[in-house]
Amino acid sequence: MRFKFTKMEGLGNDYIYVNGFEEHIEKEIKPELVRKMSDRHFGIGGDGMIFINPSKIADFEMEMWNADGTRAQMCGNGIRCVAKYVYDHGMISAENFTVESAGKIKYIKVFPKAGEAETVEVDMGEPILDPNEIPMKIPGNVNAERTVNVPIEVLGKTYGITGVSMGNPHGVVFVKNVKDLDFIKDGFGSAFEHHQMFPERVNTEFAEVVDRGHINMRVWERGTGETMACGTGACATAVAGVLNGLTDREVTITLLGGDLNIRWDEVTNRIFMTGPAKKVFDGEAEF
Repeated sequence: MRFKFTKMEGLGNDYIYVNGFEEHIEKEIKPELVRKMSDRHFGIGGDGMIFINPSKIADFEMEMWNADGTRAQMCGNGIRCVAKYVYDHGMISAENFTVESAGKIKYIKVFPKAGEAETVEVDMGEPILDPNEIPMKIPGNVNAERTVNVPIEVLGKTYGITGVSMGNPHGVVFVKNVKDLDFIKDGFGSAFEHHQMFPERVNTEFAEVVDRGHINMRVWERGTGETMACGTGACATAVAGVLNGLTDREVTITLLGGDLNIRWDEVTNRIFMTGPAKKVFDGEAEF
């Protein structure tokens, strides 16, 4: 089987994009296909694959897969790239449209330059703070509406973690210096991901507050490992910064791949993420 694809990235968070309007790949083979194609040594290489499909409830559907062949609900950097793909390919002419991901609708605004999408703003919706919906198990079965700076023991050390869902589960940990973290050598990236506090595993953000309008962040994504950027993780970190009294409602999040602007609107309770999206190359693969 041969199929066409486009490699795209948002702040270095790279995925392999397949136009589901033109390419028809059977659902049963997708897990193995994703694992093979995402491999950076023997495949195309990426943090996973995203299929752009027709939707019954939005203009488009984003079907997202992690690099390990598991399904994912949402990716902020990925959805910006989906927006750029459909706009640049003339699949939609409007600068405002909708994209469905895991049954949830996200509202898109494209800022074009020379006829192509350069920057994309995404209305990411309201953050989910209820631990039952994240999901997140609180020690001692404490009944809480929010989980802010909850003690969590990982590899013999206690951290404070704040739980937020942006359609996918996140745990935000504030640290003094993100540059000194070594997820692989110390093993705590995977240890956080698989911690019993998170029954569906978790994306973990390690955040260093520079000032009330600026955070440095690194992220360990479930099913993938450390990535250059995570849009939903940046949103979760912005929310955690406010909940912990550390930042204002609009912040710049600096990730390994660059900056995102995140605004948590106090009136609507919705989060708006703005950042770039870029095409790397087009190609054709055989599986």
